[in-house]
Amino acid sequence: MIRAIRFWLTLVGSVLYYATRVLWAALRRVPYQPGGIYDQVPVAWCRFMLRANGLTVGVQGAEHLAGLGPCVFVANHQSWVDVWAACTALPGPLRFVAKEELTRIPFFGPALRAAGHISIDRKDRTSAVAAYARAAEIVRQGVRAVIFAEGTRSRTGRLQPFKKGPFVLAILAQVPVVPVLIEGTFDILPKGAGCPRPGPITVHIGPPIATTGLRYEDRDALIARCRAAMVAMGAKDEPG
Repeated sequence: MIRAIRFWLTLVGSVLYYATRVLWAALRRVPYQPGGIYDQVPVAWCRFMLRANGLTVGVQGAEHLAGLGPCVFVANHQSWVDVWAACTALPGPLRFVAKEELTRIPFFGPALRAAGHISIDRKDRTSAVAAYARAAEIVRQGVRAVIFAEGTRSRTGRLQPFKKGPFVLAILAQVPVVPVLIEGTFDILPKGAGCPRPGPITVHIGPPIATTGLRYEDRDALIARCRAAMVAMGAKDEPG
């Protein structure tokens, strides 16, 4: 109980502090610059949360990113902790593509928007398509997008069905899909748990999958290739 209370106080306090920094910069109309405050603050927050909860992150496969420009990192999703791990392990500049509900969280949501992250309303197809089109334009300008392919956290630790959106985004932007397997977070903070327990996390980065010349009709084949890459890295697939 004490650990859970400390976690939630730390989480809320850190969100208030770091979100306020982003919102203050946006209020002063500080322009975006690669590596500037809108890139620095999210990484600083995630590193703080990892340290505060006794979590370590190791990276395997970083060599696959040598010489790579804009891309779409497509990751599995087992825990809230995945965000902290991805933000600190994947080289940027990064922009997360997240569900619309997160933008309604006080301070956190407005800061998410102010820092240029993309929200998707999955209940409104027209809005979602427009959001992916905006995201594709941002990626083409040199940003790397991060998307959790399953759309929600797994309750079993196994891969769930993948949403089509991340792969449509990569095709629209004509940039590679990079499969990412985040390992260890399910044991640290599974869905429904009150607070994380200390432990190691490993972020596996797979070889990029080119999308040059692919069209919308190729999205299912691209999904299959990405899923197979994650399984090859050690992900547990759903039986059947």
